[in-house]
Amino acid sequence: MSITGILIAALIIGGTGLFIGIFLGVAGKTFAVEVDEREEAIMGVLPGNNCGGCGYPGCGGLASAIVKGEAEPNGCPVGGSDVAAQVASIMGKEASAAARMTAFVKCAGTCEKAKEDYNYYGISDCTMMNFSQNNGSKSCNYGCFGLGTCMKACPFNAIQIVNGVAEVIKENCKSCSKCVAACPKHLIEIVPFEQTTFVVCNSQDKGKDVMSACSAGCIGCRMCTKTCETNAITVENNIAHINYDSCINCGACAEKCPKKCIIA
Repeated sequence: MSITGILIAALIIGGTGLFIGIFLGVAGKTFAVEVDEREEAIMGVLPGNNCGGCGYPGCGGLASAIVKGEAEPNGCPVGGSDVAAQVASIMGKEASAAARMTAFVKCAGTCEKAKEDYNYYGISDCTMMNFSQNNGSKSCNYGCFGLGTCMKACPFNAIQIVNGVAEVIKENCKSCSKCVAACPKHLIEIVPFEQTTFVVCNSQDKGKDVMSACSAGCIGCRMCTKTCETNAITVENNIAHINYDSCINCGACAEKCPKKCIIA
């Protein structure tokens, strides 16, 4: 190939590259979407877990919502008060105090207390077990399978399986709600961190059926409701429920409960 041919090819390639570069530069400026500097600053202080615990699609979604005024500076449950203060400062606001929350598993049906209808040998996953015969091997159709699906979903190592039941390590929990979404039995709820009184059962069966399936189940006897001085406990669908806003953690209901399915 002659020198002239080489030079022509180089000019064509160089010209093409130059044209594409100019075109992309112009297009980038023409179609650029302006991002609020505050949004970028907020993204810089958010933890970046993208857990969705705030109710938005990741940290970017929350940052955008805060700038638009659709979410509060303390909207990140993982970051806690420190991150809330930094976000509030970026937004020129004062950080409002947010009560710390944690996850809680509403089941005490351990290996000794909960009966099994059969031995399960399938995939070690609660969702898969929920599709097995009678919605699982446990006699109680509302109890924890203990296969650790919630534990695998937790990005903070805040859940462990103890004696066949999931248990939350409060100090590690960031209340991101990933475990809540992962549990096929809907046994996990987000509760105030300082709360100490809980109903450790979620069965909606009648008392006789509960006792035949688990020795730790709530029988809906209403002894707790008669004992509570703040009317913080109600019985609905055969199961006791605690109103955490009214509960003073006095422990009277736990002492009176004949099945000891209330802890304090």
